[in-house]
Amino acid sequence: MCGRFASTNKPEDLVELFDVAQWDPAETLAPSWNVAPTDGAFAVLERQPKDGSRPVRQLRVLRWGLVPAWSKSPESAVKMINARAETVHEKPSYRQAFASRRCVLPVDGYYEWQTSPGPGGKPRKQPYFVSRTDGGVLALAGLYEFWRDRTRPADHPRAWLVTCSVITTAAEPALAPIHERMPLFLDRATVGDWLDPALSDPDELRPLLVAPAPGALNARPVGPAVGSIRNNGPELLLPAEEERESTLF
Repeated sequence: MCGRFASTNKPEDLVELFDVAQWDPAETLAPSWNVAPTDGAFAVLERQPKDGSRPVRQLRVLRWGLVPAWSKSPESAVKMINARAETVHEKPSYRQAFASRRCVLPVDGYYEWQTSPGPGGKPRKQPYFVSRTDGGVLALAGLYEFWRDRTRPADHPRAWLVTCSVITTAAEPALAPIHERMPLFLDRATVGDWLDPALSDPDELRPLLVAPAPGALNARPVGPAVGSIRNNGPELLLPAEEERESTLF
């Protein structure tokens, strides 16, 4: 699964990296080393203008935790931060978004917790930070959805909520001892197909739900501070021992 991630890249850099054609500088976010469910996150997506011209690649800020269009309230978002690659094409909450509303969440990396027996039989959870071995941006495959608050007029500035979910798949061998699932990430070569709104046939899309060959990711243990959403800063990425020592001086 994916329950926290770090996102500190400047939007200007993401615009260049992902060949974004449309971005509103007013729609921005502060760097975060501890993005949690219901927080805002940058997402790259493609939308076709109403005039029927070619789709436009955009950089948007979406709320993490998908709310289906038919949901009566947005309260389900915190439970829908992940969608399983194996069933995303058939689950009612995700299948429409999978067919026509796919996005990429560009992140520095994500956190995962390894559970092991602790003193007295109490489970011990060790957080790891997983990122690309080459230090590049990790492009997570995601879905997005529009939800309308029917208690407000359609033109009200807060009538619409745009949310997203991260797709997960089976962890590659090196990561499986930490957790059996990992976010599905994309290589640059597959980003274009993933974002293409013209691709809507689930049978054509499902081959894209395959992670790149193992070896592109690296996991390192970090300190427990990331477990609290109140903590946020570059110190969360320090190796576990360095993080512990930094609290002593």
